[in-house]
Amino acid sequence: MYISIAKRFFVLLLCGLAANAVAHRYFFSITDLALNENSQSIEVIHQITAHDIDNAIAEAKQIHFSVAHPEYESIIRQYIESHFQLHYQDKAVILNWVGLEINKGNIFIYQEAEFHHSLLGLKITNNLLINSYAKQINTVNFRDKSIKGSLTFKRSVTIDTIVNNN
Repeated sequence: MYISIAKRFFVLLLCGLAANAVAHRYFFSITDLALNENSQSIEVIHQITAHDIDNAIAEAKQIHFSVAHPEYESIIRQYIESHFQLHYQDKAVILNWVGLEINKGNIFIYQEAEFHHSLLGLKITNNLLINSYAKQINTVNFRDKSIKGSLTFKRSVTIDTIVNNN
């Protein structure tokens, strides 16, 4: 009887480990970057798995970090601002913080900046979660009236520039 219980425990343990491995098999973020012609601004929306960014911040700061933290939005903002930047003609494009929301395990982060140019030549630095997860992939989808496309960022590529590949 003890062997049967031990076997069941072992199977349940393996199932739990397998489920955990599958739950953390892919690490990614998606950023949509669009030029709003009417307002002459860049609009940025980041979508990140909430527990991935929470765990990365918790590990980096050596704190318990979750949405219940009293400085949650402020700490998320600091993290995003230090790991995602835009430059145009060697000048920083300062992204204003609009806010964030959490929906179904994902965090959506909103930023914007006044911008009177095409996205061509915009240099993007994106190393979100790359130091925390070796297989992290960050995709930036971009569009304005003349171009649209996407760039992929990973450990070996953290800076890229929007060019016209049409």
